[in-house]
Parts: sequence; structure tokens; C-alpha cells
Amino acid sequence: MDSDRLASMCNDDAVFRMAARFWNGSLALDVDPPLNLTISDGVAAAAALVPEAHRDHRAGAVALEASSALWDQLLAAIPPAQCSDLGSARHAGLKVRGDDEAFAQHFGAIARVLELLRIDRHGDLPSSGPVVRQQAAIAPTDACDAPVGRYFHVELGDADDRHDYRIYVETAGEGIPLLLQHTAGAHSAQWRHLFEDPWITDHFQLVAYDLPFHGKSLPPSGKAWWTEPYRLTTEFLMSVPLGVADVLGLDDPVFMGCSIGGLLALDLARFHPDRFRAVIGVEPALKVGGRYDAMQLLWHPRVDSGYKAALMEGLMAPQSPEAYRKETAFVYAQGWPPAFLGDVYFYVVDHDLRGDASQIDTASVGVHLLSGEYDWSATPDAGREAHEAIAGSTWSMMPGLGHFPMSEHPEEFLMHLRPVLEQILQSASGEARGGVRA
Repeated sequence: MDSDRLASMCNDDAVFRMAARFWNGSLALDVDPPLNLTISDGVAAAAALVPEAHRDHRAGAVALEASSALWDQLLAAIPPAQCSDLGSARHAGLKVRGDDEAFAQHFGAIARVLELLRIDRHGDLPSSGPVVRQQAAIAPTDACDAPVGRYFHVELGDADDRHDYRIYVETAGEGIPLLLQHTAGAHSAQWRHLFEDPWITDHFQLVAYDLPFHGKSLPPSGKAWWTEPYRLTTEFLMSVPLGVADVLGLDDPVFMGCSIGGLLALDLARFHPDRFRAVIGVEPALKVGGRYDAMQLLWHPRVDSGYKAALMEGLMAPQSPEAYRKETAFVYAQGWPPAFLGDVYFYVVDHDLRGDASQIDTASVGVHLLSGEYDWSATPDAGREAHEAIAGSTWSMMPGLGHFPMSEHPEEFLMHLRPVLEQILQSASGEARGGVRA
């Protein structure tokens, strides 16, 4: 591979062209041999290496630097876990030089360059094949999907700042209520595949809600929410499933959440064990590291929602079906601009159970944890740490899955989820209680 060939591949690739539109700058990769492109309104051309120019902060100039061993891992046909994309590679030692804004603005285009390099090395990638098998295994059996959606009015907030929130909820199935919490900045469509699994809906009543300010849920009409920064706190987040359960009349439900929901599962088990028969934390952690003040490009007037979408795609396993990875990223591109960064406040700042996890009583509430192998944010090590801190909990690492297992590869996720749900059914002694009040 040389720079001329890379430029030609970029210009012939529809994904790169869309992601690189309006980019005027340069991209330098210190692979062997080095690859250097100039970008003019999204059109790539080979360029001579000028190291100093690529390492300064000129508008539009981005350079990636890594060891040869790291490049080999990153450009493998199926990269290893914790080194599968730009985000994870930065944790492993990849250096990004130059214009930070340009890196965020054109993150999708830069990520696509890495994919094109993989394709050049290995041919068609395993992750680029059809998803017919996965779609057919959990396809709806009728002309319409299973869930039915309604709006419920839920009072949320503390005693001095309490408001009516219009919360969108989808339900389907019969049996033990199973509350479903989506990830940061997203909405409940992430759980759509579970609604089409007849074994689950024969035993569980699924209740998936959109957080306030997310999806179809609206901000409170009695509060000037647009005059203050949105920051999700532990107390407010815990109040949402508690309030939804109250309004819907759910008796002793199970709670399952992913990412912020996986962290929330642990908070609910610690502070509200009497309200749930069990919690399932998908991608959990006692504490997630990260500097909140370094994440401001997630909500920036010169960076659009495509950055969040492309960044989240990198948190998925590269071998997950491409259509499902793209759909998961699409959900992220839909969000209210401040929502993701505001949710990240809970994720990296407010949530911290390192001193409290050992006090969770699994005799009162079952705790089940699932971690995706390719999740470089709430890593499998973080899930294992939470499991070891909570006596009586269960934990499983899910090979070949990333941060969004329920939407990026639902069929594989269900293989890990069903044994957990069967254990909960056995604990319930065959008596499924609760339900949505008519």
C-alpha cells in the first residue's frame, strides 16, 4: 500500500466520501511505509511527508502515530479486543496529533481509512457479510413488531424541584416484569430484538422506556430546562425506573440496563434492593475512568452528531453484523445534542460504587453481570472487579461482543442472557408476578 493507492481507495469509497465531506486538511499515518494524504473538500490526494506540519494544530491536519506492533493489531482482519478501533487503540498507545476538532469532525472518515487498509491487506472482512441469519432468527412473526408504545406521566426530581415528565414506554410479553434501560444518549430501540424473542416474551413482560430528553420522552413543560446545562446524576437516574415501576404498577420487577444502565443496575441493587427481585448489569463497572472536562467535543458547535455515532461504532466488536452496528450508531446520531455528554457526567463522574459494592446483599436482590469482550470503556476487567466485590453475584464475559451486545449482535447476546433469565425464573419458583396496570 502506498499513498497514491490509499487516496484512490478513499475517493472510490462512498462511506469515506460521505464522512469526509467539507474536510480540508491532511491525514498522516506512520505505518510502514508511511501514508500521507491531503484532503480538499473531502477529496484525497497523495502527499509528501512533512512531519512538523502534521504535528502542529493547523486546521484540518491530523496524524496518527503508533508502534509497528500496535499497527499490526489495529489492521488485523479481526483486531484483538481492546485494540479494535481508534478509541481503543488510543488507550493502547496510539497517538493523535494535530487538530482535535478536525479529528472529531471527521472521525468517521479516519476510522473508514483504517477499514480500507484492512480490506487492502485481507480482502473482504468477516464483519462485512450479510446479516440474514441474525435477522431471520428473531424476526417479527406478524406484520407489526411486538411492542406497544404509550406515554406515561411520571413525577421526577427532589422535593424542591419536582416536575411532571412525559415518559415513552414500550411493552410486550407476559410474566415477570423486566424493565429495560438504554445506553447514554440513545433510546429504547436498542432493545427491539428482545421483544421479538418468543421465549422471553412468554416468561417476561418487557418494559422499555426512554429517559427524559431521549427518544420520544420529552422535557418537563413546567421547567425552564433550556436555561441550564443537562447533567445526569445518580439520584435522578435511579428515580426514573422507580417512578416508571410505580406508575405502571410493577410488582417486584427485574431491572436490566446497559452502559449507564449497567452502572445503574448496581446503584439500584445497593440503594433500592427492596424494589427489585434481581438486576442485570450489561457492561457494568464500579467506577469508569475518564476526564469529563476532556470530553467537551461530544457537544460542540463545530462537531455534529456523526462523531458520537462513529465513536460508538468503535465500541462494538468488529465481527458483529455490519447492518446492526450501523443501526446502533444511527440511534446515537438521532439524539438531542447535549444528551450524550450530559449522560457521560453520570458515567464517568457521579457513579462510584467502589466503597459501597460490598454492601450489596444478593440474598435480597439477585445481581447478574455481563461484559462484552470488545468493550474498551466498561471493560471485562471492570465487570469482573464488580463481581468480585459483590458476594453472591454472577458474571460472564461474552466473547466476540462489544459495548452494545443487545443491538450489535442480538442473537449472540441472547445466548448469554437466557441462562440468566432462566436462573431468575427458577428463583421465582415458577410464579411470575406483576404487570402493567390497566
